[in-house]
Amino acid sequence: MPAAVHVRELDLADLDAAWELGRFAFGSTSERPASTTVAVPGMTRHGAFDASGRLVGKAVDLHHDQWWSGRTVPAADVAGVAVAPEARGRGVARALLTALLRGARERGAAVSALYPTVAAPYRACGWETAGVLRTVDLATAALPRHRPSPHLTVRAGTPADLPAVAALYERVTRHRNGMLTRRGELFDHFAADRGLPGDGLTLVEAASDLVGYATWQRGSGYGADSVLTVDEALATTAEAARELVGVLASWASVAPTLRLCPLDGDAVSAVLPLEAARDHERDLWMHRPVDVVRAVAERGWPAHARGVVDFTLTDALAEWNTGTWRLTVVDGAAELTRIDSAPDLRLDVRGFAMLYAGAARARSVAQAGLLHATGVEPDALDLLGAGGPAQLLDYF
Repeated sequence: MPAAVHVRELDLADLDAAWELGRFAFGSTSERPASTTVAVPGMTRHGAFDASGRLVGKAVDLHHDQWWSGRTVPAADVAGVAVAPEARGRGVARALLTALLRGARERGAAVSALYPTVAAPYRACGWETAGVLRTVDLATAALPRHRPSPHLTVRAGTPADLPAVAALYERVTRHRNGMLTRRGELFDHFAADRGLPGDGLTLVEAASDLVGYATWQRGSGYGADSVLTVDEALATTAEAARELVGVLASWASVAPTLRLCPLDGDAVSAVLPLEAARDHERDLWMHRPVDVVRAVAERGWPAHARGVVDFTLTDALAEWNTGTWRLTVVDGAAELTRIDSAPDLRLDVRGFAMLYAGAARARSVAQAGLLHATGVEPDALDLLGAGGPAQLLDYF
């Protein structure tokens, strides 16, 4: 196959070939989801075609928004990247991701996240490791049980409660970094049936106010290998978190293992005996800027953070990010402006991603070879990571 490929958005006539390419790449079953046969709002599918017109690669741009310290940042989250075995190692993925980034910038995206099956190709394209989505197993019997609170009501939820659940999710996540907002036409499309997300929904209420919820899947059997999978458990008070964990603990006699994804530092995690948790699965995720000016301007910044730092940035895939910049942070906002000087700090886009996501401090980025400081200490670029580490709860 020639090294050059033609990349364009897929149309409906391409979706059969795209499904087959993905099915072979990821070992999917032959049962085909309905979303793979129709246009989906909030999703851009890109395909790479060889000289004969055969589809040899694909990638999907998910039009998500991410929370960054109380503000929404438009994202181009990447999924479904697959390359035909005969075309691998020939620059197909790079061509796809270059086109995806360009298209994402044109529609206004600022940042991008993805879950890699292998990190190296994405590192070569400017993404860098920012965190891990952990799924852990706990002995259900080890969960603490407290006397039920007389001030709280626990009940089973219904589809009518889902708007309140979404509002509580937002209360927990909006002041964090990196979390999906779960808003927009893509989420609306997949939530159109308004069914419960799993087998059950448990709600904790104070008067008429929802203060905690858990969505769960019962699984099969009731023997030693039975697992209760909690898709999500969030609370806005410590009392509600204790109530939720007590409900989950009540499954011990028929589901000896509880499986869930803990959210670092939240109310529910503070109740769970995470010291006894065993990793069931670890999904590495990566981050990068789509447009550095937007990435800086559109996110929230801690009110106490202020400062100015100049640096040169190199981004081989998104050339619009390459240049010499001045970062100014003040009063909960920031901007990035081009300057003509030659700063002592030179930053690779992967280093930018690590700092922006709070995954590392500047000295560590320098030790990784992604930040070079000439005659100065690199610490001034810690300003780029003000606000703490990013985290994801959604797999895509």
